[in-house]
Amino acid sequence: MNIKKMLVLLGVMIVIATVLVACGGTATNAPSPEATDAPVTAPIPDMPYLADWQSSGHADVASEPFRHWDGEEPAEVPTTCAKCHSSDGYLDFLGADGSEAGKVDVAVAADHAQGVQCAACHNAVTISKTTVVFPSGVEIAAGDDTRCMECHQGRESKVSVDAQIEKFAVTDMDAVVAPIKDDAGKDVRFGFRNVHYYAAAATLYGGMTHGGYEYEGMTYDAKNTHVEGYDSCVGCHDPHTLEVKVDQCAFCHEDVATLDDLKNVRMVSSTPDYDGDGNVEEGMYYEIEGLQTVLMTEIQKYAADKAGTGIVYDAAAYPYWFADADGDGAADQGTDGPVGYSTWTARLLKAAYNYQVSLKDPGAFAHGNKYIVQLLFDSTADLGGDTSTLARTDAGHFAGDTMPFRDWDFTEEGEPNYIVPFGCVKCHTAQGLPTFLKDGGTTVVTPNGTTSTTGVQSMPSSNGFMCSTCHNETAWPERYTVASVVFPSGKTVSLGGTDADGKFIADDGNLCISCHMGRESTASMNAALRGKDLDTVDPKVRFKNIHYFAAGATLFGGDVQGAYQYEGKEYVGQNMHADEAGKMNKCQDCHDVHALEPKVESCETCHDTTDPLAVRESDVDYDGDGDVTEGIKGEIDTLAEALFAQMQVYATANGGDIAYDGHAYPYYFGADGKSYATWTPRLVKAAFNYQYVQKDPGAFVHNPKYVMQFLIDSIEDLGGNVSTYTRP
Repeated sequence: MNIKKMLVLLGVMIVIATVLVACGGTATNAPSPEATDAPVTAPIPDMPYLADWQSSGHADVASEPFRHWDGEEPAEVPTTCAKCHSSDGYLDFLGADGSEAGKVDVAVAADHAQGVQCAACHNAVTISKTTVVFPSGVEIAAGDDTRCMECHQGRESKVSVDAQIEKFAVTDMDAVVAPIKDDAGKDVRFGFRNVHYYAAAATLYGGMTHGGYEYEGMTYDAKNTHVEGYDSCVGCHDPHTLEVKVDQCAFCHEDVATLDDLKNVRMVSSTPDYDGDGNVEEGMYYEIEGLQTVLMTEIQKYAADKAGTGIVYDAAAYPYWFADADGDGAADQGTDGPVGYSTWTARLLKAAYNYQVSLKDPGAFAHGNKYIVQLLFDSTADLGGDTSTLARTDAGHFAGDTMPFRDWDFTEEGEPNYIVPFGCVKCHTAQGLPTFLKDGGTTVVTPNGTTSTTGVQSMPSSNGFMCSTCHNETAWPERYTVASVVFPSGKTVSLGGTDADGKFIADDGNLCISCHMGRESTASMNAALRGKDLDTVDPKVRFKNIHYFAAGATLFGGDVQGAYQYEGKEYVGQNMHADEAGKMNKCQDCHDVHALEPKVESCETCHDTTDPLAVRESDVDYDGDGDVTEGIKGEIDTLAEALFAQMQVYATANGGDIAYDGHAYPYYFGADGKSYATWTPRLVKAAFNYQYVQKDPGAFVHNPKYVMQFLIDSIEDLGGNVSTYTRP
C-alpha cells in the first residue's frame, strides 16, 4: 500500500470514529474485556446515513458522470475531471492524500468507478475547510457548504470568457473571430465555453463569483440569502440523499407538496413581469423559461444576420451549439454527424454562454433567479433585442442589483468587501432595521452637525430586503411595532398620532419613515455653519446631502425640519392630505407595501385623474408663470429651476461657476469638472434645499406647500426676486 492510500485510510478511520461518537454508531464483532487471549477483530461500525447516500446521485456509480471515460484511451478520469468525478480525485485535490492541495496530480482509472463516497466529504481536511475558490478566482467563505461548492461551481466564468476574447485580440464584438496559431503552429479556434453542469453555487452567489457573463456597466445581484436557515446547500438539501427539503419549503410557501410545485413559487418581492408575457402570477421558473425563449430568438436572429450562419441548440449533445446554414431549424449534418457551430463572434459567445448558464443549473429558479433574469435580460439587450416589455430589476426594497445594496461590495482599491458600515446598515441591509429596533437604536445629531445611528454595527451587505426586515419572525406575520420615530433634527413624530395621554401610537408607516427620513436637517446644517459669515467663501464648508427618498421628512415638513428652514419664516407641518383622519395620509395608504408603486387608482376618488402629475388643489399661481392648470409638480419644477438659476448667479458673483449632476457624487461641480469647492454658508443652504427636491421625487405629493415654501425662501435668501411668486 503506498503512502497516499495509507494517509487516506488513516483519515477515513479518524473521521469514522468521530462520526460514530457523534451519531451514536455501534460496533459489532468486538471481543469481550475478559477474552484477553482472543484474537482482536476490528470493529465493524454501523455506517450512519449509508442507505440515504446509496439512494443519491453521488452513489450512482453506473451513471454517465462516473462512467463517461470507460471508452477513452487511456480509460481513466483525467486530472482535469477527477476532482468532481471520483472520490480519489477529490481527496487528491484537497491534499488529503498527502499531495499538494489545490490540484489533482493523478488520473483515476475509469474501471475504478467510485461515485462520491463518504471519505470525499468526511476527512481530516474537510472537517476544517471554510473557503472555496471559484473559476473566476474569487474566494468565498462558507463553512460546511464548501464541500459541495468545490464541485458545484461550474468550470467557467466571466473572467474566462473575457480571457478568451482577449487571447484572440478581438476588437470588433460583431466580427467572426478567425483561428489563431498555438505554439506548435496548429490552428486554435474561437469556440464556445461551457459552464458545465449543476453550477448551483455560482447561481447562488451571483455577482459575487461572476459565474455568468456580466456585462460592463451593469450591476448584478449578490448571494441569494432567501431566508435564514435556507440560504445554503445543506439548508435546502439533505446532504446525503441530496433531495430538496420540500416539506420545509411548505412552511412558508403555500401549495408546495412536491419538487415540481416549487416551479410555481413566486415571492412578494417578485412583482415585475420579467418575461413580458403579461403573467405576474406564474412562478419564477416560468419567468426564466420565458426569458430563455426570448434570448434564443435573439441568438438565432443575430447568428443568421451578423455571424452569417444559422444556429441551433441541443442541451443533450456536445458541443451544444450546431450550425444551421440552410435555416431549416435542424443541425447541419457532416460526415461525422451534426456540425458544431464555428462562426462565433464575441458578442454571440457571451449571449450563448449565459443561455447555457441558465439551463445547466436546473435549480437556478430557486438558487439565484434574479441573477439569471439579469443575465438573460442583458444578453438579449446586448444582441439588439427589444427589452421594452421585459423587466430586469425588482421594486426598490428588493432590488439587490442596485447601488443602495451594492455600493459597498468593493473597496476603493477594487478588493471584495461586502461589508456595510455602521452608519448605513439600518436602511441598506436586510438585518439593519430589525437590529436597530431590537437594540433600542436611535438617530442623533452629533456636536459637529452630522447624524448617526446608535445600536447597530457594520454588517455584511444584503441582496435587498427580506421578509424579516419588516415582519417580526417571533410573532409572524406581524410587522415590527414602532410607536415613534426620531428624525435627524432630533424631533420625534409618529404616523400613528398620540392617544389621550399623549403617548405615541404605533403604526406600520413608522417602519417606512424609520429609513425614509433623510440624514441631515436644519439642525445639522446650523451646527456645521455656526459662527461663519454667510457670504464668505470658506474651505471648511462642505455640501451636506439630505440623502435619498426622504419622504417622511417631506411629509412632516416643519415638524421635523428636514429641509433647511430659514430663521424668521414659518413652515407648514405634517401634510394631512385628506381631511378625513386616516384617509390617504400614510405611506401604506398611498403605496403598495411590496411593489412600492403609488396606488394611482385611488387618486381618482377625489381627483378627476389617476395621473398624480396633473393634480393641483388650488388656482393659486405659485410659480408666477401664469399657468394655473398645470399640476402642482409643474409649479414646484419651475421654482426649483429658478432656484438653481439663482444659485448660478450667486456662485459666479462669488468666484466660482457651479454645475449640478444628480447622478454623480458629490453632485455639485465647478467649471473644471471637479467637486465644487467655493462654498459660502448662504450658497450651501440653498444647494441643500435644491438637492432635497431632487432626491424626493414624490415631494409634490408628500407635502407640496412645504417644498414651495423653502424653495422660495432659498431664492430670496440668495438675493433673487420673488415678487412674482406666491408663497403658500
